[in-house]
Amino acid sequence: MKVLCSITGSTSHARASLPLVRALTGAGHDVLVVTAPTLVPVFDGESAQVKGVFTDITEQGMRLLLEGKLPIPAEFSRFAHDLWAGLGCGPQLNDAYELLLPIARDFRPDVILRDGYEFAALLAAEALGVPQVPAPSGSGQFLDPELILPMLNDRRQEAGLPPADDPASVYRYGRFDCMPVKYSFARPAAPDAVSYEQPRTVTRGESLPDWLGELPAGRPLVLASLGTGLPGTVLGFLAKAREFGAPIPVYDPAEPLNAVVQALSALDCSAVVSTLGMPVDRSLAGDNVLVVDRFPQQLLLERSALFLSHGGYNSIRESVRAGVPMVVRPMFADQRYNAERVQDLGLGTHVSERAPEALTDACRRLLDAPTVTAAAHRAREEMLALPGIEAAVSHLERLGA
Repeated sequence: MKVLCSITGSTSHARASLPLVRALTGAGHDVLVVTAPTLVPVFDGESAQVKGVFTDITEQGMRLLLEGKLPIPAEFSRFAHDLWAGLGCGPQLNDAYELLLPIARDFRPDVILRDGYEFAALLAAEALGVPQVPAPSGSGQFLDPELILPMLNDRRQEAGLPPADDPASVYRYGRFDCMPVKYSFARPAAPDAVSYEQPRTVTRGESLPDWLGELPAGRPLVLASLGTGLPGTVLGFLAKAREFGAPIPVYDPAEPLNAVVQALSALDCSAVVSTLGMPVDRSLAGDNVLVVDRFPQQLLLERSALFLSHGGYNSIRESVRAGVPMVVRPMFADQRYNAERVQDLGLGTHVSERAPEALTDACRRLLDAPTVTAAAHRAREEMLALPGIEAAVSHLERLGA
């Protein structure tokens, strides 16, 4: 079977698709990954073919905003649904479609696996008459199918494709997820997913760091990370805003990490904060806080009592798999939506305040909240009871046949 995998967005989108690509090639299928040049390294060492052809979506989106082809909300918000719907389904989508379609025609896939926020592959699948299924994606689940249907129909018209009447047509052949149905983060219009257990770790050969044994004993371990999307998507977007002179509020990239470091320094815990290369004032860190460039998040979560997160969907899934309660301080896009869902499920709390004191208080409450810990452990057991990733491969095989 031939599978075309199409991915845009940030590193987190590529890493969500990587286990599926790995499982498909391991089952003997021919996989071609089409993505942006910056995401090609995610697939280094894999058996799949990889083409880096997509243009940076932040630059495309900013250009369209300045040309008046995408609306800037009256009160700009990094969480605005119409902003992220426009960045995913706006006129620039047909540019990606025109790049993807000839590659897809030449490859002749039996089925298409797409990043949940990547809709050029949806159009290509309809043009070729082959099934398409979205991979687990916070951004894709955040977008309401009813609200993006008119935008997708505009793109279909521009591409010479027939319009769709059903908003759920984006899921015509199903969707993938690593969450049990009762813990779904998808909009109500989305059908139940073909769910599978996510792997313990995505990075090959990953191991625990040497410094783990040097952390003070006798204190709960708290991890903190603001995700891979902040240095890529958000900072890229804001850099383009400054370059083009767009009327978008200035955002200090050091502010959220500094707040996290200050918050954990005031807590009775051992804390590790990942910067992913983002600027941070390390002098703010107390003796109980270790600031590192990066850490093996999935492996460390298994040893943690609490996770202070930005609310990215990959991080949420990893935290649930480890049975760890979450304090979520959302940064952009789907993350506020995800934070509210975490709180509704009883798996943690949503913190919207920017002050470090609010984060400290939230962490302190959750470290002394046995009901939340118990809920996180129940969710972990249900997630670990999901079938293996072979269930997703089998679903694609049935569609491809």
